[in-house]
Amino acid sequence: MKHSFNISSLPYFEKWFIMGLIIGIISGLGALAFYFSIRFFEYLFLTKMVGINIPRPIGEGGSLVYVYHVRYFYLIPISVALGGAISGLIVYTFAPEAEGHGTDAAIRAFHYEQGRIRKRIPVVKTLASAVTIGSGGSAGREGPTAQISAGLGSLIADVLGLSDTDRRIAVAVGLGSGIGTIFKTPIGGTMLGAEILYRRDLETQAIYPSLVANAVGYSIFASVVGFVPIFGYYTGSFNVLRIPYYAILGVISGLFAIFYVRFFYFIVSLFKKMQIKNYFKPVIGGAVTGLLALAFPEILSTGYGWIDLLMFEKFQYFPTFGIPIILLLIALPFIKVISTSFTVGSGGSGGVFAPGMFIGASLGGALGLLFHYATPSLVPSITPFVIVGMISFFGAAGKVPLAVILMVVEMTGSLQLLPAAMIAVFISYIISGKYSIYKNQVEDRRSSPAHFGEFNTPILLGIKMSEVELLDIQINDNADISEAKNIMENYRIAALPVVNHKMFLGAVYLFDIANENDGKVNKFVRHGISSLRLNNNAEEAWELMMRNKTTWVAIVENGEFKGIVTLEAILKVYQEKVINAKNT
Repeated sequence: MKHSFNISSLPYFEKWFIMGLIIGIISGLGALAFYFSIRFFEYLFLTKMVGINIPRPIGEGGSLVYVYHVRYFYLIPISVALGGAISGLIVYTFAPEAEGHGTDAAIRAFHYEQGRIRKRIPVVKTLASAVTIGSGGSAGREGPTAQISAGLGSLIADVLGLSDTDRRIAVAVGLGSGIGTIFKTPIGGTMLGAEILYRRDLETQAIYPSLVANAVGYSIFASVVGFVPIFGYYTGSFNVLRIPYYAILGVISGLFAIFYVRFFYFIVSLFKKMQIKNYFKPVIGGAVTGLLALAFPEILSTGYGWIDLLMFEKFQYFPTFGIPIILLLIALPFIKVISTSFTVGSGGSGGVFAPGMFIGASLGGALGLLFHYATPSLVPSITPFVIVGMISFFGAAGKVPLAVILMVVEMTGSLQLLPAAMIAVFISYIISGKYSIYKNQVEDRRSSPAHFGEFNTPILLGIKMSEVELLDIQINDNADISEAKNIMENYRIAALPVVNHKMFLGAVYLFDIANENDGKVNKFVRHGISSLRLNNNAEEAWELMMRNKTTWVAIVENGEFKGIVTLEAILKVYQEKVINAKNT
């Protein structure tokens, strides 16, 4: 398809200003569609079915006056389980990769899949996540929004004929602008899109277009929902004498971030081992969350309304059921970790950022209350600790300290606590170490397949294909295309080597068969796909992958197909050699 206007030929700033505008518009409209979808399903499930109205934060039309009331409390587990059932049916029927918290899938697409996200993902993720959250599932809306906007960014890049590199940037920009838009945090969203891809680095190329996209997306979304920060305005001040307390909060947040990550992925692995159909797993996760919500209704949905009530110390509105408020605040972080792990880790569709905010706020609230009991004159209010708790906890758990500092400042409309936040998050980030809720993050750009070949070329030249794991992934040219699709889905690759009697014929690409329902692979084989031998090096493999538009290279010896070497396998060896080089 020819375009009279080729955006890819424009200089960097002009190209990404236009792309930023486009991605910003779709982020704003996508965030609105998702936001009101959640509200719609909350009305159906929680308001009409269960008879409960969950508190809303000030910035979303809520207030600081709330009366807990539920008409049919025994229906809470049924509501959340039913939401899990519907969400699971949508996801596993149309797009299995849309399960879970979304952000990690977008990160994986950036690093390992050349920024390619299937076109159906935004629609599937919107519906599945809206049902999960709207029915009361303990999940957030940032992960789905990230995957929705990243998917749309990938789609726009393909429509405009942009390169793989530009598609990756579009995904990063969509990821950050989607989150920044729905949370009304354009500056924090800009930083998030650049920071969330790595544990200890930034994708600097995404910052400028993210600024444009976030400004546009925020303007569109807030014009409808309102420009008031989500949690209202904090007007307190910073007290230097409380620094030791903030340091303690940083230590606790860092340790709890480790617990959050380890428990979450323990539940994920537990559900993966279950010998039942994937459709039923979110039902089980939803039922467990619903049962917990009978005693702790604060864990339902995103929990932002409860955070606001906690920030402004409206303890009288918390349903404590006779439990002292301090014990409730100590229990809530643990219960929220468990409920989020079961909701999302079971395959339910929702984010982990909002639960992270809730967990951090509860941790900060509990510690703040203990500090208040110990030194009431020094800590007259727990609000600073609630805010800093959000920052220090998720800054560590998500490995996004800079972005979360900016986002929470924007969410609370205050710069007063920046020094406290910086101290606490610095400590929590160090203590949490390698643990991250986003398992597809890589250490830095040097470690990312997206930048593979830009660093340490001598190391690449020294890696032979014989040193790298060889995978026996292939398909016969006489096989059905449905089988090819299943193999691609299982191995998360967008192309397959085609073989006949151990002879390498070429490759079949998902792009060519995505809309086909029947037929044989041989009708869609692309011939002329080059291969390598075991004595070729990683530099040659990298160049060949770029030329073939694959994430693998076929290995052929004496005319016989031996298997494929994937970019991920090469990267594993590459990282080991980089670490060894640093240590020598």
